[in-house]
Amino acid sequence: MTISSDASPHKLLDFSAEQKQIEIGHIKLGGKPGMTPTVLIGSIFYHRHNVFIDEGKDTFDTALVEQLIKEQDEWSQRTGNPCMLDVVGATPEALCTHLEVVAGLTETPLLLDGTTSDVRIAGLEYAAKAGLMDRIVYNSIQPEIQEDEWAALRDFGLKHALILTYNMMDFTANGRVQSVRDLLPKIEEAGIENVIVDTCVLDLATLGQAFSAISDIKEEFGIPAGGGVHNAVALWQGLKNKMGEHAEKPCIASVCAATVAIGADFALYGPVEDAKYVFPAVAMVDTALSQLHMEHGIRPDANHPRFKIG
Repeated sequence: MTISSDASPHKLLDFSAEQKQIEIGHIKLGGKPGMTPTVLIGSIFYHRHNVFIDEGKDTFDTALVEQLIKEQDEWSQRTGNPCMLDVVGATPEALCTHLEVVAGLTETPLLLDGTTSDVRIAGLEYAAKAGLMDRIVYNSIQPEIQEDEWAALRDFGLKHALILTYNMMDFTANGRVQSVRDLLPKIEEAGIENVIVDTCVLDLATLGQAFSAISDIKEEFGIPAGGGVHNAVALWQGLKNKMGEHAEKPCIASVCAATVAIGADFALYGPVEDAKYVFPAVAMVDTALSQLHMEHGIRPDANHPRFKIG
């Protein structure tokens, strides 16, 4: 059944701007909530990750890396929620090594996540030489990006990027939206084809601002938006000592599910090993939202969580 994309089944899923669906690698991302499954992004090689044998020397357990990547891929297949990997590196050499290893273990798109611009640029140069640019998402373009970094994005032919709305001049929901307004013309000038927007969660207090910005960005620009919402839990100082050790994983699953419920297209859910908590929770919300489309005769794709988790 073919239904016009202009159909608006419910105000919860309706935005003034056309909701753009983009492709990164083999992954579709964006569009109306409830129709395109939420993309879930786990992080690997982050600081103090247990895959490291000696983080200072960048030695790591390759078998464990492979296992964690395989588990995320399996949860993606099980639920119908596409996945990506946020590949972190603290030095140019480390990031290039991590990208090489991960790219050889999975076909999923990769967020190139260096801790400084020099690290990110080195990773970008490696990705270009290795023929990985179709599946690389630059993490990230921020309001204070400098010209040398813009030049590298142009020179290496970057196709996909993540905007991080870390606006120190105006750290409000409106300030996050303004960051996107300011950066989009420059991104177009740099020849970048696709962007996704991380509305910047630093802790529990900023989560509401980020939620508001997701809705506002989708309303104004129609581009995919989401965020690193796991930060709200990871930096919740009173969580474990006031709520107990057992509370952490339910809160991670809950914050990701809540993000999807307000219309996000993707979520950076933190450590890749938490896939088993996050994918079922998000697939559940995707399925619930899909019913609002079904009531109007709009049927999601056969690989949607609705047809996988029941």
